[in-house]
Amino acid sequence: MNAHTYDQQAIWRDIAVSLQEIFGENAYRGWLKSLRFEEDLGGKVVLSVPTPFIRDWIQARYLSKLLACWQEKSPDVHAIDVIVNDAVPVLTDEPTQAPFMMPDVEARKAPLNDHTAGLDPRFTFENFVVGKPNELAYAAARRVAETDQVNFNPLFLYGGVGLGKTHLMHAVAWHLHIHRKDRKVIYMSAEKFMYQFIRALRNKNIIDFREYFRSVDVLMIDDVQFISGKESTQEEFFHTFNSLVDQKKQIILSADKSPSEMQGIEERMRSRLGWGLVADIHPTSYELRLGILQSKVEKLDVTIPAEVLEFLAYKITSNIRELEGALNRILAHVTLVGGKVSLETTQQVLKDLLRANERHVTIEDIQRQVAEHFNVRTSDMHSPKRLRCVARPRQVAMYLSKQLTTRSLPEIGKKFGGRDHTTVMHAVKKIEELKLGDISLRNDIDLLSRILSN
Repeated sequence: MNAHTYDQQAIWRDIAVSLQEIFGENAYRGWLKSLRFEEDLGGKVVLSVPTPFIRDWIQARYLSKLLACWQEKSPDVHAIDVIVNDAVPVLTDEPTQAPFMMPDVEARKAPLNDHTAGLDPRFTFENFVVGKPNELAYAAARRVAETDQVNFNPLFLYGGVGLGKTHLMHAVAWHLHIHRKDRKVIYMSAEKFMYQFIRALRNKNIIDFREYFRSVDVLMIDDVQFISGKESTQEEFFHTFNSLVDQKKQIILSADKSPSEMQGIEERMRSRLGWGLVADIHPTSYELRLGILQSKVEKLDVTIPAEVLEFLAYKITSNIRELEGALNRILAHVTLVGGKVSLETTQQVLKDLLRANERHVTIEDIQRQVAEHFNVRTSDMHSPKRLRCVARPRQVAMYLSKQLTTRSLPEIGKKFGGRDHTTVMHAVKKIEELKLGDISLRNDIDLLSRILSN
């Protein structure tokens, strides 16, 4: 049959059976096995996968080659779009975060209050390790889950990748499933919301779409930044938002930035998003990372030397997902290869990950860490105050800036409120002298050096 007479779904069936041969067994089993055909948008083919993590990985590494394979069979195809479809089963060998399933609006195959479809059983409040960086977000999520009416709506969670936003949203859904089965809940990505909206427009059932989303008790939308620049989707979401708030229904949203920092979002939309409580999930601290590792080890009922956990907590600073992945890799290596978990084997198994997490310390990093350690404000590093309780930490920060960075003395002085290079020289000399006789100060500096260098 001539390639031009194929419909795109038939072409996909042809390509799908060859994915393992085209990309290799590891890529197929790890990432491509879950790909599903969604639709043809006139030259753009839409495929779907179950999680944002798999989507991002495929887009970064396999999409161009996949498009080239498709164009060999159908030259009219100019693009492939990979979306997240929460109903697609996870068929890879990689750990994933399985989102709450949202059935097609037309199909209505699942009841609206089926909270647990696709929820990750690990992501509960009980399994969430609380620390200073996430305590506000955690407390707010629990309040929303446990109380019928709260005095903030929406709850807007924001922070970087892998810091716990999705975990908290799943935890809310699990709590509602156990304690409030009567409440109707939708949890989905903003990307899926957009594609459901587009499909409803195309199939002329926008009334059903609106009824579906405006008849819930709790609406949870992940990765709201995705609707940036999507004017029609923003308009529909805006009206859905207002309708639910007017009905005193709860909305929980997440994004990688605060509402005020989101680009491509209409001003009235930004204003609505910031109406309630905006809770920032900060990058993890060393203590929180160590607590997460200890909690995971306890649940797995395995023995890991304390020095290995401390090493991981110091080294893997990017996000929680990567931290837990590092621990899983170590345990898998020991299970498959044998031997004991040690610092040496950890460094060997994770050498690629450790290289990627190598820190290039900045003066700003030093100022923040020193200020936190000595319980002063970061702004005191730049201020003209000469009180000893402020001046001594500032001298320590200047000393560490000289030791841990390649910046010149004038450059360091500029970062400390425009001070002269001679002031920096004096601070370095003073701290070197004090270290000789003050054991406590020497220990403080050694600890700060380790934290900043790891």
